[in-house]
Amino acid sequence: MRLLYTIVLRLALPLILLRLWWRGRREPGYRSYVGERFGRYATPFARPSEVLWLHAVSLGETRAAAPLVARLLRERPQATILLTHMTATGREAGAAICDARVVQAWLPYDIPFAVRSFLKRFAPRAGMLMETEVWPNLVAECARGGIPLFLVNARLSDRSLRGYRRVASLTEPMFAALAGVAAQTAADAARLREAGARDVAITGNLKFDVSVTAQMRTRGKQMREAFGVDRPVFLAAATRDGEEALLLDALARTPLPASTLTVIVPRHPQRFDEVADVLTKRGLRFVRRSEGKSVPADVGIVLGDTMGELLAYYAAADVAFVGGSLLPLGGQNLIESIAAGTPTIVGPHTFNFAEAAAQAVAANAALRIADADALVAAVADLLSDPLRATAMRDAGLAFHAAHRGAIDRLWAWLAPRLARDVSRSGAD
Repeated sequence: MRLLYTIVLRLALPLILLRLWWRGRREPGYRSYVGERFGRYATPFARPSEVLWLHAVSLGETRAAAPLVARLLRERPQATILLTHMTATGREAGAAICDARVVQAWLPYDIPFAVRSFLKRFAPRAGMLMETEVWPNLVAECARGGIPLFLVNARLSDRSLRGYRRVASLTEPMFAALAGVAAQTAADAARLREAGARDVAITGNLKFDVSVTAQMRTRGKQMREAFGVDRPVFLAAATRDGEEALLLDALARTPLPASTLTVIVPRHPQRFDEVADVLTKRGLRFVRRSEGKSVPADVGIVLGDTMGELLAYYAAADVAFVGGSLLPLGGQNLIESIAAGTPTIVGPHTFNFAEAAAQAVAANAALRIADADALVAAVADLLSDPLRATAMRDAGLAFHAAHRGAIDRLWAWLAPRLARDVSRSGAD
């Protein structure tokens, strides 16, 4: 089955490359270091005595990986951390947490020759894959080379499990070959065991350990000054394709108070211009955040077209909606908004953060709405009721504090396995 999978993947490579080049029109990072995706590296690499490899596929996983990178640097002072990604936003976010002992690269496509070249180049003593980024040939080649591979901060939805079960002859050996799995929740752990994983522990969600830094608080304050300190600010964060139109239609039907500023921050940077076109065609006046200027009082919309500022947007807002949840897309990370102390609203579709969202709603740390009209009504209610907004903010901060500590639980589980398996792989 893995051979058939590899053949299909190799046949699809021209289409994959075409898509990569197409995405590079709006995100030039996709056209950088393309050879690395095939295990070809132009940058010299003086191999240190110990390389520990951490893979964070995209932006969300890279942000969640920050506490683990910091812990690895502190606890393994002789190690170099190899941080790999698959998306341009992930690699850009990774650059922000790099230091002299962190090296970045693209993870190659899951083709045996590319994976072997990658492993030969960096010779990692161990690998850690964030969340669900598991590939059959990657796992098989690591097992073949005696490189222990751990799945950390792992999650697996019912939908994904059903997909894996349909090709169990390919995926069960893949999960079984992992050296260990640290799952976010008990439900994730059960599904991962059903998928074939062994040595599964529950360590919590690292995203709860990502905090809003003083730098982001300061930037949020500066942002709010540009927005207008006396204006209510509603943030629609990490919105996905189709959600902006739903929101704008709902606002047209039931406008928020005239002074309210609506800030829309699309999830993907390649959509910044697309959303700007939507606003222009509707005849809506707006200011781009990238212009860096104050928002006039008669302008009701800001397009958040900057990267690396999402936590600052949350800090600057009075109420936030976390996107990807109005449509069946699974939802984006609501924990960041809650950690910023911002009353947080999510839509009906949060299966990517199912347990965190359910627990947050139960704790009054977040509010779930059914559709865009209900979203606008909920925003209006929170903006007009400061006591309710304050209670929700306090509940959110308490909820976030209660769930911190995943990095300590993960390290207590991971450290002895690294000591055991890294020593073994080094001896081999």
